[in-house]
Amino acid sequence: MKFVYFAASAAAALAVVPVAAQAQHSDHSAHDTHGDVQDALEQDAQATLVAYRDALVARDEAAMRALFADDSMVFENGKAEGSFAQYMEHHLGPELGEITEFTFTNPTVNVRMIGHVALGHETYRYRIALKDGRVIERDGVATSVLTHGHSAWKIAQYHSSSRAPRPN
Repeated sequence: MKFVYFAASAAAALAVVPVAAQAQHSDHSAHDTHGDVQDALEQDAQATLVAYRDALVARDEAAMRALFADDSMVFENGKAEGSFAQYMEHHLGPELGEITEFTFTNPTVNVRMIGHVALGHETYRYRIALKDGRVIERDGVATSVLTHGHSAWKIAQYHSSSRAPRPN
């Protein structure tokens, strides 16, 4: 029995040797293609976050909903808001009806990949004008976790926070 185990182990080890040797001598030009694919995925994930900001400015509820996973989680200013659908129903949706103007200035969006997940980091300043005449200006940051489904990136988790602008 020991011989069968030894023979199987030796065969498995020998089977790996040609693959390892080939990997050491393989053409590395494929890595450039991998980098191109990686860059394209990062750009698509970044475009998803920009699309969310654009939909927010346009107050386009349908466009916003399309960017979030069904089982997403939203956190804002220290509060767990639930899924994006719950956030829209109980928080953001009612607010959108009171807004007459929504603008972002100096937005940044950065995305990096970790395996099959994209992590987003945004900074921005926003200005909201309300129907009652109030104007709200805030500096904000957001972090996002995006996953790639069948055809597009979806925001699986979104966390934003903001504060009143501070003088430089």
